[in-house]
Order: sequence, then structure tokens, then C-alpha cells
Amino acid sequence: MGAFVPRSWMLSDAIEMLARAERLQRQAFRLTETRSARPCWEPPIDLLETEHEVVVFSALPGVDPAAISTTIEDGHLVILGERVLPPELRTATIHRLELPQGAFRRVVTLPPGRYDGVHRTSWNGCLVVTLRKLGR
Repeated sequence: MGAFVPRSWMLSDAIEMLARAERLQRQAFRLTETRSARPCWEPPIDLLETEHEVVVFSALPGVDPAAISTTIEDGHLVILGERVLPPELRTATIHRLELPQGAFRRVVTLPPGRYDGVHRTSWNGCLVVTLRKLGR
């Protein structure tokens, strides 16, 4: 049996972590088709539930929260909007553009229950949607 070589093990773990991070990044900003067949991207989200509410954080840096549509449809939270460069930057030379641009749509399956409405705020580049639970 060969000798255990820590560097070889660490290198393979590092390569696997990089591959996993790359897969996650591709998944976070994957393109989808909307009902109108218009290509769009899906922002990454966090979904948390407490005793009294469900909170959804959606990473949308540079998007005005007032320009985002949020609705509840058949047990799903639907987040719609568009991320575009500010007018003064539309003629700029682009050296790197990693944040997705254009229309976005995210459909989030909500935990079973009834909610009193969609309350939106923004926090550190995220849209925060809070759904207060109605009595169970």
C-alpha cells in the first residue's frame, strides 16, 4: 500500500471545491424561458421560515426594488423584473460584465400555508420579501 501524501489529497479537494463553486455559479444565474418565450435569468435566493413568517432574500444588486414585481400564485412567490445598465454607462467600453443583465424571473415554492400579503424591502443588494403567516 502506498504512502499517504497529504498534498495530493489537498490538491484533489481544492480542485473539487473549485469545480463545485463553478457549478453553483452557473446554477445561480441560469437562463430560463418565461411564458412569453422571452429569455431571462434567475437570481439566487435564500428562503427562511420562522414561527410567524417566511422570508425570501433575492440577490438583485443594482435593481430598484420599486421596479420589481412580486406576487403569490398557486403557492409560489413570483419575482419579476429587469436589470439594466444605467443610461450613462450604456455607451461605456465593457471590460468585464459578470452580473446578469436583462429580464429576470424567479418562481419560489413556498412552504404550505396562507400568507397575508407580500411585503418588500431592500437590504445590502438583496430584495427581501416577507410573508406573514396567517393563523394555522
